[in-house]
Amino acid sequence: MSALRRYCLVVLVALAVCVSLAAVAATPFQLDDLQKLVRVSDPQFSPDGTQVAIVVKTPVWKTDKHATEVDVVDVASGAKRALTHDRERVSSPRWSPDGTRLAFLAKEPKSKHAQIYVLPMAGGDAQCITDTKAGVDEFSWSPDGTRIAYVTQDPPLNEKAIKEHNGAFQVTDGNFLLRKALAPWHLWVVDATGGKPTRLTAGDFSLQTDQDSATPLRWSHDGKSIVFTKFPSPYWGPSFRSVIAEVAADGTGKPVTLVTDEGANDFDYAPDGKGFAFLRPRNGDQNNGNAVYVGGEGAVSDATAALARNFNGYAWLPDGKALLLFGQLGTQSVLWEQPVQGAARVLDLDGVQAGSDVSVAKNGAIAFIGDTASHPSELYVLASANAKPRRLTDFNSFVGKLALGRTEAVEWTGPGGFHEDGVLTYPVEYHKGRKYPLVLVIHGGPEGASTVGFSPLPQLLSAAGFLVFQPNYRGSINLGDAYQHAIYRDTGEGPGKDVMAGLAAVEKLGIVDTQRIGVSGWSYGGYMTTWLTGHYDNWKAAVSGAALTDWVMDYTISYYQTGDVYFFGNTPWSSAGWDIWRQQSPITYARNVKAPTLIMGDVGDSNVPLVNSYEWYHALRDNGVPVEFWAYPADTHFPADVVQQTDIFRRWVGWMTQHLR
Repeated sequence: MSALRRYCLVVLVALAVCVSLAAVAATPFQLDDLQKLVRVSDPQFSPDGTQVAIVVKTPVWKTDKHATEVDVVDVASGAKRALTHDRERVSSPRWSPDGTRLAFLAKEPKSKHAQIYVLPMAGGDAQCITDTKAGVDEFSWSPDGTRIAYVTQDPPLNEKAIKEHNGAFQVTDGNFLLRKALAPWHLWVVDATGGKPTRLTAGDFSLQTDQDSATPLRWSHDGKSIVFTKFPSPYWGPSFRSVIAEVAADGTGKPVTLVTDEGANDFDYAPDGKGFAFLRPRNGDQNNGNAVYVGGEGAVSDATAALARNFNGYAWLPDGKALLLFGQLGTQSVLWEQPVQGAARVLDLDGVQAGSDVSVAKNGAIAFIGDTASHPSELYVLASANAKPRRLTDFNSFVGKLALGRTEAVEWTGPGGFHEDGVLTYPVEYHKGRKYPLVLVIHGGPEGASTVGFSPLPQLLSAAGFLVFQPNYRGSINLGDAYQHAIYRDTGEGPGKDVMAGLAAVEKLGIVDTQRIGVSGWSYGGYMTTWLTGHYDNWKAAVSGAALTDWVMDYTISYYQTGDVYFFGNTPWSSAGWDIWRQQSPITYARNVKAPTLIMGDVGDSNVPLVNSYEWYHALRDNGVPVEFWAYPADTHFPADVVQQTDIFRRWVGWMTQHLR
């Protein structure tokens, strides 16, 4: 073979390899990839700090369920092994204090409810130690490892009448979808080897509500008592009046209130036994973010007062002199080290976004579930609060082989002089100098925030050729209490102006085709979508998911009730509230809507009942607006299964493609 032919062959092979690699790299994130996304959650350090137990959840398309298992990951090597096999609804791994056993929740084969299983780490089968009719919702080991405290729901209040075919119940704080009065959840304790349990609490109060699980149960260091969050009732509506209580672990005596400040929850003792901490909306104002209060020797103070922002949660650091905080800071999800007395500092996570699943080892190591703009959730470990994160798992490695849209933060000055921000994702095939159609994807809550972490929907829209803008707005939890509180009595107009100011900032980049802009969101993002389409004509398409369109209706029939009242300071049926509740309802302005709208939601949604969407659908259809309405037969706020989630995203992207491309 001549030198020229050899050279040509080498060049052709090189070109073929480059083309092949380019083709692989050019494959964007697609709907089928939703079936591959693995969710990692609930990291728990072993007592010696050498291992981390996690829950691994993998979608199974054929059955439309999730395969869940508990894995243990070696901190030094990253090696992992599965501890559970062929069990349904596995969750909540918890190490015994000596590390010889691991307890977890799983569905008992003969029951539809989760029970507590205890697995010996030296080998052998897991033993089911509870047999509750309603299942277990939260549990905790005693300090000596001999007992386990747990929460389960009482039998129906009118159980005898129900057996006699009379199911009538009194309506109080429940949502309109309930078919029976709710019984409270109470505290029990059982030997770690099983046996007859002992009831510790009883009464009309409850340890959890119909919408929120119980907060962690905390044993005193001597094992003589258990501390819990005490809710006024099993209904979510009055849950804002929760307090912290304590009860003897031997079944003697009645609960005693430890923290009387209403709204207090998530109590934990300091490791040294000399103090404690708990969460509470700052100064008791539900329109502020969660503060972390610390107490001891009769004094309680807000350890986070200088930051004056929301924290999703906290954990004590081993010396008991500082706490680890987690929450959103601008468009980042971060961790703070907060001394009990002194200034906090943000940990350097090297671009990794930290979730709220965090565990602290006795040696000061920190395990958390995190993601990046280009990689979904994985398990990370910090050797200390001063170390850089190290990724221990790679469940979602396939994403690294895909072409993703570049994601970056955008900042602007909004109405009232607020510093505001959001997240912008570019099309996968972005070319400088071109202009692209833009889709707004507005977060829910409103106490939520858009950050630069990995998000499937923006990547699906990016793959379809769209710019994707995720604006934060007043009420969001990422920019401090003043910004979060600004939504009070201004639930639509103010946030709407914030979003429009953000849109203007993105348009100034010169990359937006201003004639092809769509707006969309789910939950409060759906509310913002309906508000914006009723007040501005920028939109060529809209997707309204689980949207609150009528505040009065939402207050009247959803579980939210009291939560809505905090936004306005009164009820919609009072003289002071009559006008504002209706003025801030998008349905009032439905006749202004021109944008073709796709409506979606779950039939059994008790958070934002689908009646809101029915009202919006008929208002738009009767006024000649192109509209489609798709309902999902799920009893959730957003479908939990991969098949229906995929269908929602398919319709979402398809609607924008139909009307903007």
